[in-house]
Amino acid sequence: MSKKYKFRDNDKLYFVTFTIVHWIDLFIRNEYKEIVLDAIRFCQKNKDLEVYGWCIMSSHLHLIIGTRGNAMSNIVRDLKRHSSEELHKAIKVNNKESRKEWMIWMMERAGKINNVNFQLWQPESHPIELTNNHIAHQKLNYIHNNPIEAGFITKAEEWQYSSAIDYNGGKGLLEIIQLETLM
Repeated sequence: MSKKYKFRDNDKLYFVTFTIVHWIDLFIRNEYKEIVLDAIRFCQKNKDLEVYGWCIMSSHLHLIIGTRGNAMSNIVRDLKRHSSEELHKAIKVNNKESRKEWMIWMMERAGKINNVNFQLWQPESHPIELTNNHIAHQKLNYIHNNPIEAGFITKAEEWQYSSAIDYNGGKGLLEIIQLETLM
């Protein structure tokens, strides 16, 4: 991992992106998105993860995260490891998944490069430290507008798998801390 992309200060918030290997569109199925949400909820409850913004796209996940004490690198490692294992199991048993063999083959192939049996997430998360309000809100807007830019919706709060609804007076699928209340 380059020196540019590291969790240097656990008192800061970070923008991170988790991307499926080869940009496979895994998250076109809601059951896979729910597995990621459950992993995030587990880390919120048990690993000190704080979530300020998030969005699941078809091949990747964006988060603005902080920590209540546990090292951010440990939280991200555990989140990626657990979600990878659970998603791998779900893909293998999903008889409705027409791309099952291909996806497993691609993920096993990616794993061989890194001397593991299976790799779902690309290794890097490219954490970007959010040093001020302007940058934090810029990244939050980027996250929430990602589904609009992809042509999936016309208003950010329409995307169910995002924190945009929380920032527009509704209640989303994850517990979040709004940036305005902190920064």
